Amino acid sequence: MVFRFGDHVLDIERRELRRGAEPVALEPQVFDLLVYLVRNRGRVVSKDDLIHGVWGGRIVSDSALTTRLNAARKAVDDSGAAQRVIRTVHRKGVRFIGEVSEDGEQAARVEPAAALADPPTAPRLSIVVLPFANLSDDPEQQYFADGITGDLTTDLSRIPDMLVISRNTAFTYRNKPTQSRLAASLGCAMSSKETSNAREAGSASLPS
Repeated sequence: MVFRFGDHVLDIERRELRRGAEPVALEPQVFDLLVYLVRNRGRVVSKDDLIHGVWGGRIVSDSALTTRLNAARKAVDDSGAAQRVIRTVHRKGVRFIGEVSEDGEQAARVEPAAALADPPTAPRLSIVVLPFANLSDDPEQQYFADGITGDLTTDLSRIPDMLVISRNTAFTYRNKPTQSRLAASLGCAMSSKETSNAREAGSASLPS
């Protein structure tokens, strides 16, 4: 499928954006974001839509989302101030408003399900931070162990192209045995060690 708008050509098969005859360099996530917006140009796309449609439901910070959106605008000669092609709808999301024509066998109508035709590539590395156990004799120190779990999950989510299972999901596995089995059930290649000493400010380590 090839989309044309202005002097740009977005080639899905080749994963290529061209401005006239010149290719435009794009990071993979920025390309996927642009494709998602073009395919869903008939509606306002929310932040949750982008997270599920482009990042596969992973944890994505607002700053990372804004950075990718600005890069997509720049790639199509747009900006946050001009918004000639990608418009922000206050408190709703964003919408691709450029006039688009399609080259391909499919009809030139936009359906929400169209975004599912090319699901985002699964990241090469995935990890779940299992709840840390409170090894002290003070049950009131459990909040400290939980804080370590939450902080580590947040820090790992900032690593590009890493899938980090959400904190809420990980906490449903509290006090359950066999890390490797739990990691496999969540589709993770790695899991953090689930023990720490809250009294001594324990640390986490990852298997090599």
